[in-house]
Amino acid sequence: MPSYREENPLQLSGLQHFVFCRRQWALIHLEQQWQENLRTVEGRLLHRRAHDETARERRGNTLILRGLSVVSHELGLSGICDVVEFHAGPAGVPLHGEDGLWLPYPVEYKRGRPKEHQADEMQLCAQALCLEEMLCCDIPEGALFYGEPRRRTVVSFSIQLRQAVRSAADEMHQLYRRGHTPKARPSRACSACSLKNLCLPQLTRRGSVADYLARAMEDLP
Repeated sequence: MPSYREENPLQLSGLQHFVFCRRQWALIHLEQQWQENLRTVEGRLLHRRAHDETARERRGNTLILRGLSVVSHELGLSGICDVVEFHAGPAGVPLHGEDGLWLPYPVEYKRGRPKEHQADEMQLCAQALCLEEMLCCDIPEGALFYGEPRRRTVVSFSIQLRQAVRSAADEMHQLYRRGHTPKARPSRACSACSLKNLCLPQLTRRGSVADYLARAMEDLP
């Protein structure tokens, strides 16, 4: 099992970008490029409300913390959780300043609706893996709260999902060490990407310059 303890951790939030599109991740996290669109602004505002570090709530047997910093040396990732609920119960862990045992339950806020790909689920699972490593506990599930249906989607942290997160994190580190930006792979999702004017995925559809010259030579008499 690899450990990235000797390396600077990558941004945990980048895992979602990476799963959605490896080129998008590289443009943002390697080349430091960014452009806003309506979706990114809505998402930023939603997270700003969730990341109020001063908010600490008690609701019966549930303690709610916001903007909690987490890190995993195994994954080489660090970031901030939108919300972590700690539910009182025998399977939990002790918390400083609190009586009893508390089991973490990460909750991530997302704009829009549940998606076809697993980017959101993998980001949430990565948060759980960070919490497990930091607190020495097992976290079976968490939840995604989507802005449009305004309800939670429960995510079970299965063996398969955990392995997918580890594999993606390893690949992120490999590309980061190489400083490599993958080529565009045009899809329907490109139209909704805020970086499409920087990525220029349409150029990929037109083929390479070498292909163009080869076709031009074939047309010569």
